[in-house]
Amino acid sequence: MKQFTIKITCKDEKGLVYRISEILLENGLNIIKNDEFVDNEKALFFMRTEVAGIADPETVINQLRKQLGECSIELSKNESKNIIVLVTKEHHCLSDLLIRNQFKDLNFNILAVIGNHDNLKDLTEKFDIPFFHIPAKNITREEHENQIRKKIEDFNFDYLVLAKFMRILSPGFVKDYSAKIINIHHSFLPAFIGANPYKQAFNRGVKIIGATAHFVTDDLDEGPIIYQDIIKVSHSKTAKDLAKMGKDVERIVLANALKLVFEDKVFIDGNKTIIFE
Repeated sequence: MKQFTIKITCKDEKGLVYRISEILLENGLNIIKNDEFVDNEKALFFMRTEVAGIADPETVINQLRKQLGECSIELSKNESKNIIVLVTKEHHCLSDLLIRNQFKDLNFNILAVIGNHDNLKDLTEKFDIPFFHIPAKNITREEHENQIRKKIEDFNFDYLVLAKFMRILSPGFVKDYSAKIINIHHSFLPAFIGANPYKQAFNRGVKIIGATAHFVTDDLDEGPIIYQDIIKVSHSKTAKDLAKMGKDVERIVLANALKLVFEDKVFIDGNKTIIFE
């Protein structure tokens, strides 16, 4: 018996659950858990179903497509996702991911870490994970990305995770790995864009600080949001205090977002997400 997760997006109409369930039954699949959502404005139907059994995934997908017509169907085994982490100098998100990877707290395996600086090389290798230093100095963004592309294609990965990777990716790179790049941002988006975000927040006298994990698109820091959270702050906190507290929020938000994505609970709908928690 194998377990699978099926994600379906299609035009909403009567009898969808019955028709989908019938195909699953005909293929010997038992429904373990099922979630549905209808976007009435767009007349779209979203369904996430966990099933168990022995069936040919391609056969199931083809039968569903024939029954549903124009639709999006993803069928994945309930297995750990393979990821590559991209970093610059800040360690807090990477450290958290390395520890979670070591003790299998989340549904992922870190295959490698790539940094445009080598500051985090020793930390990464302490966990017996390869670190590749690909510097960006004195070369174009495209040349740097081509070197990254060449390295990541050595691995069979599911997602790229930007754990404070402080470089803007080109539209071509983002397109090639569409819906496969996840970023952590230092605030609710869009807000405090540019350098020294916590200094900006301090100067504005904010009463909350937060973080946002999102899929990367061509629009800088405006991709579909996966997870957000905040903590309250007061006037007594310095900009340095805010930065320290913000790092705690960032690592927690990133971990929660990855959990949702790696458990196949996230649907991308344009620039929004549908999430079955």
